[in-house]
Amino acid sequence: MPLNLEPEPIAMALPFDIKPFPIPVVALGPGSQSGDEDESLNYIAMPQGMSTFRAPPLPEPEELAGHAGAVSTLHEVLARLQAVLRGEAVAPVRLDGLAAADLALINQVLGEGEVSAQVLAEPGRAPSAPRAQIQESVFAGVWRVIERCDDGRVLDTIEVGAVPALLHRIAAEDTRPVPPEPAVLPPNVLNAGSILVELAAHRQHWRAGDAPQVVNLTLLPVTLEDIAWIDHQLGTGRIVILSRGYGNCRITNACAAHTWRVVYYNSQDTVILNAVEVCGLPEVACAAPEDLADSAERLVEVLQWVEQA
Repeated sequence: MPLNLEPEPIAMALPFDIKPFPIPVVALGPGSQSGDEDESLNYIAMPQGMSTFRAPPLPEPEELAGHAGAVSTLHEVLARLQAVLRGEAVAPVRLDGLAAADLALINQVLGEGEVSAQVLAEPGRAPSAPRAQIQESVFAGVWRVIERCDDGRVLDTIEVGAVPALLHRIAAEDTRPVPPEPAVLPPNVLNAGSILVELAAHRQHWRAGDAPQVVNLTLLPVTLEDIAWIDHQLGTGRIVILSRGYGNCRITNACAAHTWRVVYYNSQDTVILNAVEVCGLPEVACAAPEDLADSAERLVEVLQWVEQA
């Protein structure tokens, strides 16, 4: 039967409203439909909207007097953006210690971008205690990361880069060997075995920096049982990413090394592309270098406005 990959409810109190994850992973493809359906052509509706940059609504300059802590923090973020563009490694900007008014201004300036992520709780822990929540700001490549530590502390930081380092770290922690195929497969599992062999070959040859290796299940003759068996064999990790660019894309990490499940939906939440990618992290969730450069320019403009106070 298909695996339930829905994330658990969120209980962590956040200083911003992280967007919900409403899309279930329902993997449909050729061969999964019954034979008595209408044979007329029914075209899937493609996404109709596209997320674009919207400048955050800022208060008037005279209302910003006394927010030196927020302005200083934004300058730190800008400095890290510029360092990343020079190819330098940078540390996150910590937000603990900021006054409530300064933190509110930071939240207002950053806003919410198109990529959200959750790191679910470790097995055996209460489902109401996620490990971390991540929200990209309106400045692509500038991420708000809230992580719950094992000792109960909550770290609230701003991280700059293509993707938060936490996602790579958790994906590595979730990695385990893929179990061998049993002698007898479940009923109606027809082509999953050959797909798993292809994915194993991709994992064996893929190296960091290589182009993603994509197996498009939508174009293959697979049954629902095939897809469920592939997911069972690859395993499901703790990372759930939702990208709302052109349509919606839901990403989950597999327990197989460097393997991700990537499902695209149109505006009616109908699956239009169902794939498995072997890569460091799917590009749809990452900020490109040109995105970072654009964010640096826009943040300079915002700081010029803020500093009028």
